Amino acid sequence: MNNFTFYSPTYFVFGKDQENHAGQYVKRFGGSRALIHYGGGSVVRSGLLARVKASLEKEGISYVELGGAKPNPRSGLVYEGIALCRKENVDFVLAVGGGSAIDSAKAIAAGAVYDGDFWDFYCGKPVEKALPVGTVLTISAAGSEGSPDSVITKEEGMFKRGASGEALRPVFSILNPALTQTLPAYQTACGVTDIMAHLFERYFTNTKDVEVTDRVIEGLLMTMIHEAPKVIKNPDDYQARANIMWAGMLAHNNCCGVGRDQDWASHCIEHELSALYDCAHGAGLAVVFPAWMQYNMNHDVMRFAQLASRVWGCPMDFQHPEITAQQGINALRQFLRSIGMPLTLKEVGGKEEDIPYLAHTAAFGNGNGGTLGGFVVLKEDDIANIYRLAL
Repeated sequence: MNNFTFYSPTYFVFGKDQENHAGQYVKRFGGSRALIHYGGGSVVRSGLLARVKASLEKEGISYVELGGAKPNPRSGLVYEGIALCRKENVDFVLAVGGGSAIDSAKAIAAGAVYDGDFWDFYCGKPVEKALPVGTVLTISAAGSEGSPDSVITKEEGMFKRGASGEALRPVFSILNPALTQTLPAYQTACGVTDIMAHLFERYFTNTKDVEVTDRVIEGLLMTMIHEAPKVIKNPDDYQARANIMWAGMLAHNNCCGVGRDQDWASHCIEHELSALYDCAHGAGLAVVFPAWMQYNMNHDVMRFAQLASRVWGCPMDFQHPEITAQQGINALRQFLRSIGMPLTLKEVGGKEEDIPYLAHTAAFGNGNGGTLGGFVVLKEDDIANIYRLAL
């Protein structure tokens, strides 16, 4: 296990109807004038936005609103939010929605107190200062409600890039699983896939003797495998939704990634898909991750076989661990298909002729310098081969 530091100060408020107390937490964490940032009309139609605003008014907190966050959140709305925060003297950003609204809110919070272009943070500059951010989560997926990360798509060129910094970690997050019960099955499945991908990115490591975090990751993966079919079949299964929601946070606040090198190539490879084709991030990951696994299985076949045995229940063939490893990859594909996820590049709008562009931008975008990955170092040709495997 590697040396590490870990600090996760987010105050989590979990359970039914807790969004009615959002104003208390904004006040508790120093807010007096908030920007409420949200996505489309669902938070309006469901009455969630009205409940959140009522809670702010009850605490004497004034607010301004900015809707319009969409999947693969755009830089244009971030610039609009930054200008609004400065004009209205906002001192707190409250995101109401899923990972897209939260990531966009984080970008606004960082840009509002920065003299330069907020996009600097998405080109490698660490975020050291931001307005405090709170969240009311409506989708279990990105884990942004507990993480120091944000991903934004720059509309000029359609580049999808990430930023990170402890200043971006929400000061509080309200997690009410009931708010996810109205999600369509496809959106729920995309969220499940994203959560599993966050776990895989940490699981595939060259660091030895990380049994504690291996077991944490395996347990969370088994939870997703157990609970996802329940909510696909019965969207109103509150307890299954609750397990998925908490697993989503644990998957990405890095408590299961400490002390170990991580990979993250698959996320970078997928970001090019959702930037170019505007597909759901989870759907893109369902396409990329099995192909990445297939391409890299022989790098450490026993790690793949361990995953197959412990998580998918495949019998361990110690004489031929590659058989067990392959069975695990096949089991992942079958599971993803069973919850309605795409498995091929063509299913998310991908074209073979786009592969050279996709591979180049994945390899060299976001300061990557021509390579991706901490488990296996992938060059541009390797990335192109993974896209081709996914065709």
